[in-house]
Amino acid sequence: MKIEDIKKVLIVGAGNMGQQIGTLCAIHGYEVVLYDINQDILEGALERVKKLFKFFVRSSKITLEEVEEAISRIKITTNEQTAAANADIISESVPEDPDLKGKIFSLFNTLCPGHTIFTTNSSVLVPSMFADRTGRPEKLAALHFHDVRTTDIVDVMAHPGTSEETFHIVCEFAIKIGQVPIVLTKENSGYVFNFMLTALFQSAQTLAVNKVTSIEEIDRAWMGVTHMSIGPFGIMDSIGIDTVWHVTDHWANKLKDKQGKKNALFLKEYVDKGQLGQKSKQGFYSYPNPTFQESDFIGRAVK
Repeated sequence: MKIEDIKKVLIVGAGNMGQQIGTLCAIHGYEVVLYDINQDILEGALERVKKLFKFFVRSSKITLEEVEEAISRIKITTNEQTAAANADIISESVPEDPDLKGKIFSLFNTLCPGHTIFTTNSSVLVPSMFADRTGRPEKLAALHFHDVRTTDIVDVMAHPGTSEETFHIVCEFAIKIGQVPIVLTKENSGYVFNFMLTALFQSAQTLAVNKVTSIEEIDRAWMGVTHMSIGPFGIMDSIGIDTVWHVTDHWANKLKDKQGKKNALFLKEYVDKGQLGQKSKQGFYSYPNPTFQESDFIGRAVK
């Protein structure tokens, strides 16, 4: 298989990242299918994709005249057979659960053509955790995106069973859709940036859980010293508290980390209330106008 053979991209999981990846692929001329198990989720995703296109027009990644054609390249479906038909590459963005990812890849292995390449957008799980269940471990690699609205950086990571051909095609595909691949030479949970970011999240959560200080004060400390426009809890809101909880809970249980389990319970309280961050308009902050964006956030005394 060659990079020129990739025509159709299947996005498994129509959440925030699935929408962004699908939009990016459509902008660069690929046929895209967004697959999810819920029709309402898919229809909502398609509406958010249209908003993403407006953002990319403002960012000069696509012209207004090209938008209609690009949108026409995106289809949605809850039918696995329809989704899998003629798919050349899969980008999977489902919750951070290795059993779930294994189950999904196992299903699509029975439905996709033999040449289809499988990629995971997992934030911290490594491909070898579910490679055997894909039925085609040699065609599996991680292709991990960050927020495509703010960066063109992607991580490309093989597992020990990934073929050299697959790895090269995934790197080439990343470049084809306008991304800059960061190539890892071995599996690493969290890749490069997320490995560092996870440590920041753990520290921020621990400070809050142990009542050292408030969420706002933790963000103020980070923002004030680094001169960044957002702190760790603001970043967690942008990612989705449910996603952060899945990661925190998985590793806390796997490593039998007592503090990590406390941190996971802290996050779960928000998840149970449906306060997931930006996507639900409420998380650690309220949206669309979170207090950390106010001009005097760092300088004022937070009560």
